[in-house]
Amino acid sequence: MREETVQADMTVVGGGLAGICAAIAAARLGRSVALVHNRPVLGGNSSSEVRVWVCGATGHGVQRYARESGIMGELFVENQYRNPEGNPYIWDLVLLEAVKEEKNIRLFLNTDVHEVEASGSEDDRRIDAVTGWMMGSERRIRFLSGMYLDCTGDGLIGFLAGAKFRLGREARSEYNEEWAPDAADGITLGSTILFYTKDAGQPVRYQAPSFAKDIAKTSIPLKRVIRSGDSGCHYWWIEWGGELDTVHENERIRDELWAVIYGIWDYIKNSGQFDADHLTLEWVGALPGKREYRRFIGDYVLNQNDILAQTLFEDRIGFGGWSIDLHPPQGMYSTESGSKHLHSDGVYHIPFRSLYSVNTSNLMFAGRNISASHVAFGTTRVMATCAVLGEAAGTGAALCSKLGIAPRELYHTRLAELQQTMLRQDASVLGVRNEDAADLALRAKVTASSELRRLAVEQSDETFELKSDIGLLFPIDDEVQNVQLLVSAAADTCLEVELWDTGRAENYVPCRLQAQSATAVPNGDKVWVTVRLPWRPETPQNGFLIVKANEHVCLHVSHTPLTGVLSFIKGERPIVSADLEDHQPDQPIVQWSMKSLVRKPFCFRLDGDSGAYAASQAVNGYKRPYGGPNLWMSERLQQGDEVYVELTWDEPVVLSEVRLTFNDDCNEDLINLHHHRTPFDIIPELVKDYRIECAGQDGQWKLLHTEQSNRRRTRRHKLPQPVETDKLHLVVTATNGSPFAELVEIRVYE
Repeated sequence: MREETVQADMTVVGGGLAGICAAIAAARLGRSVALVHNRPVLGGNSSSEVRVWVCGATGHGVQRYARESGIMGELFVENQYRNPEGNPYIWDLVLLEAVKEEKNIRLFLNTDVHEVEASGSEDDRRIDAVTGWMMGSERRIRFLSGMYLDCTGDGLIGFLAGAKFRLGREARSEYNEEWAPDAADGITLGSTILFYTKDAGQPVRYQAPSFAKDIAKTSIPLKRVIRSGDSGCHYWWIEWGGELDTVHENERIRDELWAVIYGIWDYIKNSGQFDADHLTLEWVGALPGKREYRRFIGDYVLNQNDILAQTLFEDRIGFGGWSIDLHPPQGMYSTESGSKHLHSDGVYHIPFRSLYSVNTSNLMFAGRNISASHVAFGTTRVMATCAVLGEAAGTGAALCSKLGIAPRELYHTRLAELQQTMLRQDASVLGVRNEDAADLALRAKVTASSELRRLAVEQSDETFELKSDIGLLFPIDDEVQNVQLLVSAAADTCLEVELWDTGRAENYVPCRLQAQSATAVPNGDKVWVTVRLPWRPETPQNGFLIVKANEHVCLHVSHTPLTGVLSFIKGERPIVSADLEDHQPDQPIVQWSMKSLVRKPFCFRLDGDSGAYAASQAVNGYKRPYGGPNLWMSERLQQGDEVYVELTWDEPVVLSEVRLTFNDDCNEDLINLHHHRTPFDIIPELVKDYRIECAGQDGQWKLLHTEQSNRRRTRRHKLPQPVETDKLHLVVTATNGSPFAELVEIRVYE
C-alpha cells in the first residue's frame, strides 16, 4: 500500500455536477483544488453510469429565461455543440475536459473518502484532514486543506466530521409547510436504475432471468406509462427504497430495481401488447441513482414557503425553478401518481447561508445535501440547480481560503464581495447589479452604431387559430399607447385584449391588469389592427398582453425570434409525462405555456421608440433577463454589415482585460442527453465573429483582438500588454444565425 499526502487550498469530495462546478469556480479564482471522486467517471447521476437528464430551473420549459448561466451554462452550451445526439459517453468527456482545462485542479478518480479527522466541540467543529482509498491503485491518500466541500450527495464527509444534519421528512409544524406530513418520519425519495434499448434491425428473442419480477402481478402496468420505444429517463418512475435506508440498504434496493427492469422488459418483449420484436436491451445501469439522504443544517434552512414566495434573500447566490417535486414513498408500486408538483410563479432564490455548516467552521456543501427541508429539497435536488450551488459554494470557499475566514464571517462581512465575484464570473444570480469598482466600463459613456429602437415582429410564417387565449410578453421601457396585431378574420368581429404587468422582475406570467380594450376587426387577410392600451409603468418592466379567444380570428406567427419577446397559449399543459400531477392546475405558470411557441413570436408592433435594447443596457449591471432583456441589440443586419458598441472615457484609461458576455438565449431549454432536440448546435443569437479595437494617439483605430467562430457566451480577453486609450470598440461582423447583433455585458479592467 502506498501512503500519500496531498495539500491544497481546498478539497472537494464528490465529482457530480455540484463538485465539478465548485472545483472549477475555485480554480478560476486562483485556489488550488483537490477534486476527489469515488467513481471512474465524473458527472454523478448525470454520468454514463446512471444517465439521468440534467434538469434545472427551466422545468422542461415551464419557467421562462431560466436556463442556468455560469459554469453549468458553459457545460450545457458546449454539450449542445459537441454532443447533439445526447451520447452519455460524450457528456462524460465534456465534463472531464472542463475539469482538465483548469490547471489549479488535481483530479482523483476512483478515490473513496471514508476517513475524516475533525477536532473541536460538538457545536464548533473543524475538519483537519480527510483520507481516501484509490481503488485499483492501492493508494491511501490523505488530503489536507483549509476548506472542505462535501458534494457527495449522501453527505458522508460532513457526517463523519460531526456536522449537524437531517434525514427524512420534517413535521408540518416545524416550518409551517403545507406539503410536510403531520409527524416527522424517516421517509426519503427512493432510488432509480435506468435502461436503454435499441432496434437491432432483426428479430431479437428475450429470456427473462429467474429473478425478474412478473410485473403483471403488480400495480405497475396499471399506474405507470410503459411504451416499447421509450428508454432512459422516460422510466424515471422505476423508483424504490423511500421507506428504507437508501444508503445502508443500497444493495437490496439495486436488486429490487434490477428485478423490475428485467420484468418490464419481459413484459414489453413477450406480453404481445407491444411492437418490440426487433428491440433489444442495449444497457442496464448497475448503480442506483439516489435522490435523497442526509441534508446538512446551515445558518438557514430553505423551506417550502421560501420557494413559493420567491423570497428575495439578501445573500442570494443562485436560483432554481424546478417544481417542488415529491414522490410517493412506495415508488413504482404506489397507486398514486409517480410524482406531484407545486410550482413557484417564477424562479426562486437560494441563500448562501444554506451552503455552510452551522457547527463545522470549514465545511461547505452543495448538491442535494444542502440546508433545506425535505419539501424544499424536492426542487433544489435537480442537477443543474445543484451545479449552480456548487459554483456558489466553490466561490465562497475560494474567498474564505484567500481571506483566511470562515463562511459565516464571509456572509457577515464580505457578502457584497461574494456576490460581485459571482457576477464577474457570470454565475446564476438574479436581481443583483454589477457594482464592481474595478470595472472601467461602468465609468464610460456607451453608444452604438445602431440600436433596435422599433419593437416589432412583422414577418408572418404561419397562422394561428385563436381557439384559446394567447399571451405575448414584451419589454416596456417607458410607456405603451397602442399595440398593433397582424390578424386574419373570417368575418367582422371584435377582439378583446388586455395588458397586464408580471408582478416581479423575475416572473413571466400575468399578475395585475393595467389596461384593456375591445377593438373591431374587419373581415380580411393580414390586417394590422390597432389596440389602444395606455400604460406608463413606474419602472421599465415586461408587459403581458392577453388576446382573448375568438373563433373567427387567426393571428400570425413569425419564425424569427426576438430576444425579450415570448408567446404563450393558455391551457396547453406543460406536462412531460402522464405520471405527473400538478397540484395547482389553474396557476398562471401552469396555465400559460410557451412550449409549442418557443422562438415563435406573434406578429405585433408597438408605437414609438423603445430603449429596451439601447447600448447602455450592456452596462446596466444585470447579466440576465430581469424585468427586461438587459442587453444591447443592433438593428437588423444586412449582408456584410459591421456594427459596434463604443465605450468612451472623459480621460484616458489603461486597459488590460476585456470581458464579453453574449446572448446564449437562456430561454432555450437544453438537456445534456436530449429528451428533446433543438434545430441548431450553436445558439443563433451568439456573436460569431468580432474584433476589439481602441483609439490610438494618432486618431486611428488599433486592433487589440480578433475572434472567429465563437460559440460561447462568456469570453475573457487578456491583452498581451496594457493599452492606454479613451475609446474602445467591440465590432461585430457575424452572428451564428440571428439577424441581430446582441451583447449582454461588456466589462473592462485595468
